[in-house]
Amino acid sequence: MSKAKKQQKAKSSVNWMWISLAAAAVVMLGVILVTQVSKQPAPSSAVDTALPAEVSVAEAATLRDQGAFILDVRQPEEWADHHVPDSTLIPLGELPGRLGELPRDREIIVVCRSGNRSAQGRDILLNAGFTEVTSMAGGLNEWRAQGFMTVPGSQ
Repeated sequence: MSKAKKQQKAKSSVNWMWISLAAAAVVMLGVILVTQVSKQPAPSSAVDTALPAEVSVAEAATLRDQGAFILDVRQPEEWADHHVPDSTLIPLGELPGRLGELPRDREIIVVCRSGNRSAQGRDILLNAGFTEVTSMAGGLNEWRAQGFMTVPGSQ
C-alpha cells in the first residue's frame, strides 16, 4: 500500500473516531438533561388543585358548599324522585354530546345513585380535557344515608 493511501486511511479512521466521540457526547448530554427534567417537581398548581378520582359524601358536601358544580348523571325519573339541591342533570348517555354545558372554571363532582355511573361520567370528562373532576363515592344512596338533604322535582 502506498504511503498516500496509508495516510488517507489513517486520516479517515481519525475522522470516524471524532464523529463517534461527538455522537456519544450528544447522547450523554441528552440522558443528563432528561434525567434532570424528570427530577423537577411538578408545578405547585398541578399538585395543589388536582382532585382525587373519588371523594366521600362529606368531602363532596364540603366542595359543593365551596362552589363546586354538582353533575348528576342519573336518568330523569331518578332525578325527579330526589336529587342534591342546585345540582344539574345530564344523563350519562347524553354526557359526551353536552360537554359544552359544563363549567371549565369550577370543580365538578359527578354523582349518581351508587357511584358506578358517576365514575364513568368522571372518566368521560377527564378524557374530554376537564381537569378538576371527581366522583362521589356511594352516590345518592350514601348521601341520603348520611342525612344530607335532597329535593324532589324535575329539571
